[in-house]
Amino acid sequence: MSSPTGPASGLPVRMPRPRQPGRHRRPEPLAAPEGAPALVLAVPGTPAAATRSLAEEVVSIARSELPGLDARIGYLDGDDSEFPTLQAVLTHAAEERTARYEQAKAAGIDAKEPDGPVAVVVPLLAGPDSALLRRIRQAVMDSRIAADLTDVLGPHPLLAEALHVRLSEAGLARADRARLFAVTTAADGIILGAVGGEEAVQAAGITGMLLAARLAVPVMAAALDQDGSIASIADQLRSSGSQQLALAPYLIGPEIDPAVIEEAAKEAGCSAAEPLGPYPAIGKLVLAKYTTALGIAPQQAQGAPVR
Repeated sequence: MSSPTGPASGLPVRMPRPRQPGRHRRPEPLAAPEGAPALVLAVPGTPAAATRSLAEEVVSIARSELPGLDARIGYLDGDDSEFPTLQAVLTHAAEERTARYEQAKAAGIDAKEPDGPVAVVVPLLAGPDSALLRRIRQAVMDSRIAADLTDVLGPHPLLAEALHVRLSEAGLARADRARLFAVTTAADGIILGAVGGEEAVQAAGITGMLLAARLAVPVMAAALDQDGSIASIADQLRSSGSQQLALAPYLIGPEIDPAVIEEAAKEAGCSAAEPLGPYPAIGKLVLAKYTTALGIAPQQAQGAPVR
């Protein structure tokens, strides 16, 4: 029986493990610096409940990786009621920062006057899309709030991992080549469907090379938003020997109407995987863009083989 001061005599007592000395000790967990700018996730596309759920899961992953993180969501095409616009979110973040400072002064606390950016804006985009990025940049400028705008999330090995997982979930790729279990529908050629024109296709091609190394099948990128691009790449893959193709959307999800993906798969005569969505790597990459902008060093986000 335990006593008020601890377990009864003779029972084991759980003691905290001492920190491992030397250079192999585990690093202290990183936390958001006090007064750090907010992370504002800039979400493209037409807002909907599914989009909000996706964005909330992404920022939840980022918060779990960096305790104390002030993470918010701004919609590029929001309505300032159910779906707050990016501009409104930035304005609100600035007002809250000013209010906190004034309350501290009123309470006699020796608070430092806030300076530096109010927020770091991270576009929820796997690859470059000049039209969307121009709109995000314009929204930041229109807010008249000091905010840093980061680059898009890719190319990155973690995106190749996420694509592999989505393909395996759809039965279009082996999840583990080491065990070589049978997947009768596994594709022998992959089309990466990007959005954002030629620049986006080129960027997707870099991640495509990483995916090809994982799957040991040819991977080629094409534009989902350009007529005939997907069908043309499908013809190239088939002429080089691939018989069973798969379409892997190289996008998070909100950027394009899902019907476009379905139509592209039909045009290419193949099955399609799901978009990347709120895969854990997306939240980690969003956080990595934020911490890089602040100059703090989180644990490195690295891809790992799918088991």
